[in-house]
Amino acid sequence: MKKLLYVTVLSIFILSLNFVHSESLNEPKMDMETGLVLEASEIKENTNSEGFVEKFQEVKVKIISGKYKNKIVDIENHQSDNDFYNIVAKKGDKVVISIEEFEDGNLSINITDYFRQNYIVYLSIIFILLIIVIGRKKGLKAVLSLGITMFAILKILLPMLLKGRNPIPLTILISIGITVITMFIISGINSKSIAAILGTSGGVLIAGVIAYYIGTKAKLTGLSSEEAMMLTYIPQEVNFNFNSLLFSGIILGSLGAVMDVGISISSSIEEVYNANKKLTRKELFSAGMNVGKDVMGTMTNTLILAYTGSSIPLLLLFMAYETSLMKVLNLDIIATEVIRSISGSIGLVLTIPLTAFISSILIKRREKKETDNII
Repeated sequence: MKKLLYVTVLSIFILSLNFVHSESLNEPKMDMETGLVLEASEIKENTNSEGFVEKFQEVKVKIISGKYKNKIVDIENHQSDNDFYNIVAKKGDKVVISIEEFEDGNLSINITDYFRQNYIVYLSIIFILLIIVIGRKKGLKAVLSLGITMFAILKILLPMLLKGRNPIPLTILISIGITVITMFIISGINSKSIAAILGTSGGVLIAGVIAYYIGTKAKLTGLSSEEAMMLTYIPQEVNFNFNSLLFSGIILGSLGAVMDVGISISSSIEEVYNANKKLTRKELFSAGMNVGKDVMGTMTNTLILAYTGSSIPLLLLFMAYETSLMKVLNLDIIATEVIRSISGSIGLVLTIPLTAFISSILIKRREKKETDNII
């Protein structure tokens, strides 16, 4: 039974890596397949009729997936002037190729990227195995909750957003659903889980409300990233509210850290109570707050460092050109990240007293019921 459950969870996790690509669109799209490079020349140069120098490779590729599997094709792999964006093929490389079939049967085949999928799958398997080996039963539950979380995001949240649903209430419902399922799977249905759920949900909602209010006052556009701007050209022709997308992203982004704090505080109060059942509600609350203070410093750093880490190239540009602090802080992209990280951290900090308060009340209420039953 355990082996079957393990295989099922592992399969769900790996398959979910491809869920986002399985959504069918109304309009036809170019086929993307895998190819194996059999031969690849050095970079060659050719001057076209307009006098521009073109750089390219002559590459022989064997298609190893899809409709044209085992077909061998010759491709001119064109290069740009920027080496950072070039895909230089070498013999033995696996590459992603685009195949466009015309009405007359001719094919247009191009190399679009290196094939990286296998390495992602291998890393994911190692990650899952480590969780299960170290965590054992708890680890298996963690993998199961992770699979459900990915399913909820890739198969419920994103498709609903593509249909034009309001991002904020949808994200709140998904976040609460993920929190409830995760807590009940990991810790069971008990007062500890309920306290963690209520504390986490409260913290995430607070982070979302603060981000929405401050972001509105700061007139954030939600278009600070290239990906957001590209959404205006998608084939579904959805009129996104980019402000709402931004704030739903803040809610979802803070959920993991806030959930971690919620269950840590709730579990610590439960353990303290089990060690000494004579403690009052106030003493239990104080114990939870003491644990929370230790957790708070590292977890707020986690959120801020996560957002800062993704912006290092941009921050280096500002430093290299000695951009003034006033200009930096008033840029939409920087203001967005600052408000995102601080709002998430505020939600995390407020989760501590909220969870400690709810947990101490639930434990003493449970104690009272047990005492009344004995009498």
